[in-house]
This record gives sequence, structure tokens and C-alpha cells, in this order.
Amino acid sequence: MTQPLLIEIGVEELPAIPLLKIVNPIEASWKKLLEEYQLESDFRFVYTPRRLVLQHAAMPIKQADRTVELMGPPVAAAFKEGAPTPAALGFARKCGVELEELGRAQKGKSEVLYYKKEEKGAPTETLLEEMIRRWIASMAFGKMMRWGDRGEEFIRPVRWLQVRLGERVVPVELFGVTSGTQTHVHRMVTYEPVAVPTIGEYEAVLAQGAVMLEPAAREARILEQFETLEAEHGISIERDRALLAEVVAITENPQALVGSFDPLFLELPPEVIITSMKEHQRYFPVFENGELTNRFVVVSNAYTDDYSKVIAGNERVLKPRLADALFFYHNDLKNGLSTAGLEKVQFIDGLGSLADKIEREKAIARRLLALYLEKLEAQTGKSPEELEKLIERAIELAKADLMSEMVYEFTELQGLMGYYYAKALGEDPLVYTAIKEQYLPTGEGGELPGSLFSSIVAMSIKLDTLLGLFSVGKIPTGSKDPFALRRAVNGIVRIVIANDIPFDIDAMITLLKPAYDAFDTDTLKAFILERINKSLEANPSVIAAVLSSGERDINAIAKKVAALNAIVASDTFKEQFATFKRVANISRDVDLDGPLEIDPSRFEVDAEHALYDAWVEVIGQDYPDYRSRLEALFGLKPLLDRYFDDVLVNAEDEALRKNRQNLIASIYKSFREIADIKEISV
Repeated sequence: MTQPLLIEIGVEELPAIPLLKIVNPIEASWKKLLEEYQLESDFRFVYTPRRLVLQHAAMPIKQADRTVELMGPPVAAAFKEGAPTPAALGFARKCGVELEELGRAQKGKSEVLYYKKEEKGAPTETLLEEMIRRWIASMAFGKMMRWGDRGEEFIRPVRWLQVRLGERVVPVELFGVTSGTQTHVHRMVTYEPVAVPTIGEYEAVLAQGAVMLEPAAREARILEQFETLEAEHGISIERDRALLAEVVAITENPQALVGSFDPLFLELPPEVIITSMKEHQRYFPVFENGELTNRFVVVSNAYTDDYSKVIAGNERVLKPRLADALFFYHNDLKNGLSTAGLEKVQFIDGLGSLADKIEREKAIARRLLALYLEKLEAQTGKSPEELEKLIERAIELAKADLMSEMVYEFTELQGLMGYYYAKALGEDPLVYTAIKEQYLPTGEGGELPGSLFSSIVAMSIKLDTLLGLFSVGKIPTGSKDPFALRRAVNGIVRIVIANDIPFDIDAMITLLKPAYDAFDTDTLKAFILERINKSLEANPSVIAAVLSSGERDINAIAKKVAALNAIVASDTFKEQFATFKRVANISRDVDLDGPLEIDPSRFEVDAEHALYDAWVEVIGQDYPDYRSRLEALFGLKPLLDRYFDDVLVNAEDEALRKNRQNLIASIYKSFREIADIKEISV
């Protein structure tokens, strides 16, 4: 038998971001508790700023009865000379019965003490308080608070509570609040508690009190209002999903409204205006014809017939924030970009100041410039001398905006403000664009620097951070990566591949490590290879095969993986691969680093001549890419099959055997120049 269940925990306004971070775990925790207490049933978890709610349409009113079978110690260990041992007595106590009430059963080859009992399922209402307390304790909001004279902690004070099974109020006490039949609706409707006659009327009572219970419904309403405003005003409203989720979490009665600000503030870079609106006010930016306008959308939680005062109030709040930003902007432009003061800002303990970091980055950039100079000259049309000056200038100014008033106020605009200031101050486009793109990519699949010049700047910054932190022992462990070193490596990998440039890991680390304290470079190399393994989309065994070949150039690794993966993924590869597994197995005992001498005069059958001639032709050709070369090598399959049919590789004659093994090993070695095929699994 089942009945509907309602659990409503009423609180003061919940902070949106901590709540959104654990919405899924909150739901999962209750599901786990239902399983543990043998009360599995479908439920819905919803929230508003002032309540956490669980709703069951059909909650079992009691646990199911069950048969419990307990197996004890072997009879041989339970009795000694006819007297019960402590093991037997302990098992009886565990079962809650006298020793004589225990039975016996067969367990494997042993006879053991046994007890069987019927357990009646407990009524659900006797379990709910414990379940709810455990559910609340599982909510890892982070920073918690206490209130009044209570010792318990929760994210916000609990003010009311409903726990109702069917039409019965289940007696539950949490944080000094006992369960009842009242809820609270929107404050602009009434501050007083409102009666909820039945569970079935709960949502209707909230709706009449201007509370939308379902977060998805609030989001749908906001988006519908956005569409109406766009059609009415001829505007485009940015749909920032994270901001939308936050607004949904802080509203009970969402109402999207259009406000405006003085057009003179449009002198500010758009990102400054957008950041100020989003971060401080939770406003949505508004665009016309792709350009930011002097309007914004605020999602109000007010309940009123006249929203004009709400709009005016938000316009009034935004104005001083934008005025401050404009003051900072003008002041920063007047002061210009300068790194003065960065020598007093510590980077990481053991790695000096930010000024020291800049000098290390310059040295790396010069190395990369020399490596990619020819390609960079072709792209920019600038001389080596010009490029070196511009690269150093870009590195020099990349962190200069850290000393600006704007970045002090809006730290997330670091780099971007440097771009605007450098552009306004007449720096070369290569320089100010590189400043803007210095941290790209900022995440998996994120935008990459738009040019090789910007890429060198971004790579220099990432490489210094990577080598520097490894040199002072700040190495990521497990899931912890506070300095985002995994992201730095992923960025380097993507930049190298996108620009189609060489980047030999071993050579680069050897070249750069003298600038840092001594550290285990093998650990760093392994870290980079592990990230390459994670970042390339291919059959894992294909990546392992390429890496096992000894290739350490990131770009070459990516190309070889792509080429081999395309072949391995074909429908016919699996049935053909047995031949090449045999090639790898035969080569296992051959010294591939030694001279693999092949004497055609020792060939005895046509299959040997045919295979040898075809292999010589394959390796003697130039190929446009790795895939073409691999296809030519895999194309040896018919000749290899014929060879294995007609030739005994492990001949009794040692010279003959070695000659035949060397031919097969030479073919295997030709594959290994691209990938070690023995690592492939299909």
C-alpha cells in the first residue's frame, strides 16, 4: 500500500551557486536512502529560494516484510567436547535467541549454525525523521552557519517544516522546528504562514501565493518572456546558461524586465559592461544587430502590478557601477601600460615575482620564435628582428594590466583589458591581439589563439608555468590540480596541432630546463604524455601503439594516431589484423636495434622473393602522409599470408632461420617507425 508523501524544508534565502553545485547529489542522496531503507519509489526533488521539497506520488507506507537467514560458525568450531564455544554463544546473541533455538544448515562442505527469522517491515513514518536528518547531513554546501543557540549547522536557518504522509502529519523535528501543515508563499503576498489543507492542494496554494515550485517551469517562463521582449523591442538577449540557472534558483515569481543606462557608458569595452552587469547585478546583456546596446534585462522576483519602480531601482543601482568602471578606464589609459610594480607581486613560492616570470617567458618565446621563424615570417611578412621585438613586447605587456584599476576591480578581465589598453595606446596589432589571446584555450574545446604569433605567446606562458611548478614540486595528484597544469598541457597540444608545427617533448624540456631548479624531467614527460593520451580522440590502443614507437613530437603523434586510427576503425581491419599480430610475435625475439641483415640469395621459394621485393618497393617510396605509408605497409598482407603458408620461418638451419626472421622483423620495424603494431587491440 502506498500514500503520497510531501517533505518541505522551509529556509531563509538559499545562496544560488552552492545550491546549484549539489542539486544532483541532493537528489541522488535521497534515492540512496530510499534503497537503504527498502522504500524504493519514484519521487521529485524541486527547490525555490526558500524551500527544498521532496514529493512522492506513491510512497510505501511500510517496509516489506522479509525473511532473514543468518549463517554462523561451523558446528565443529561451535562446540568442543559437547560444550558451546564463545563463537556459538556470540552467534546466538547476534540472533537474539537462546542457543537451543539455533538450527543447523549446510554451507559448502561444512555444517554450520543457522537461524531463520521473519522480520516485519517498519512503518514509513517511524523512519522518516532519521532519513530526513541523514539526507540533510549529506548536503555538502561548503560553508555552513549556525543560528540562535543551536549547535547544528545548515546552509541557512530552517523556519518551517512539512512532513506529510497521506493526510497525516508525520511528527518530525529539525533544528527546533516541528512539522506542520503550513507553508510560506511570496513575501509580497503575505509574510504570514499559509495553511495547506491537503498534499494535493500544496502546489495550488503556492501558485495562488505567487510561488512557482518547479525550477524547469521557472526557466521556461523566463525564456518565454525573453522571446516576448525581443519581439516587442527588436532586441537580442544573451542566453547565458549559468546566469539563467542562477536566476532560476533565486526567484519564485520570475518576471523579465528591460532597463536602460546612459549611452555614454558604451565607451567602455563591451566586456566591462557585461561583466559588471552579470557578476554584480545578474543582468542579461542586450544586443541590437550584434552590437551591445545601452539596455539590459533583469529578472525580478517581485510580485506587483507595476514594475516601473523595479526597473527604475535597477537602473539606479547599475549607474554608479558603470560610472566607476568608466573612471577606471580613463585613468588606466592616462597611466598607460606598465609592468612597474610586478616585481613586488609574488608568482609562486620558489619562482620569484611576476616580473621574474615575464623574463623566463621571454626566454622561452625567443626559443620558440627561432623554431618557427620561417613559418612566422611567411605569415606576417615581418623580419626576424621585428618579430623578436614584437614577441618580447607582447610578453612584456601581457601582465601589465594586473596593475590597472580596472583589473583590480574586475580580476576576470585580466588580459582582455590589456588588449584594449594596448590597442588604444597604439601597439602593433600582433602585440595587442596576443595579449588578448594569451590564456587561450581556457577549457576543453575552447577557442584557440588566432595566429602563430599569439600561439607562441600563449605557449611561452603555459610552458613557464608548467616547468616552473614541476621544479618546485607543485605536481598535480589525483583529481587535484590547483594550478590547472593539465589544462596547460591540453592547450599546448591543441595549439601545436592547430598550427601544424613541430614540438618534440624531450628536446623542448632539455632546452628549457636549465632556467629552473633541478627536477625529475621524466615525471614531467610522463605527465605530458598522459595528457596527450587523454586529449586525442582515438582507439586507446592506437595511441599506445604510436607512443610505444618512441615518437615524442606532439604534432607527429597526433598525425600518426589519426592515420592509424582511420585504418583500425575500418570494417575489414579486424579480420586482417591476425597476419600483422603474427609479424609482431615473430619479431619479439629479434634485436630490432641491431643490423637486420637480409640475404636474398638465401631465399628458397618465390614467396620470399615476392615479399622482399614488395617491402623494398614500399619503403623506398615517398608518401604524402602517414596514412598512405601505413596503407602501403598493410597492403603487404596477401604476400605475408602467402609467405607464412609457403615458408617455415623457424627453420632448423640457423642462418636460414635468422635470414627469414630478419625479413619479418624488418617489416615490423617499418611499421614501428609510425606505431608499434603489437600494442593494437581490436
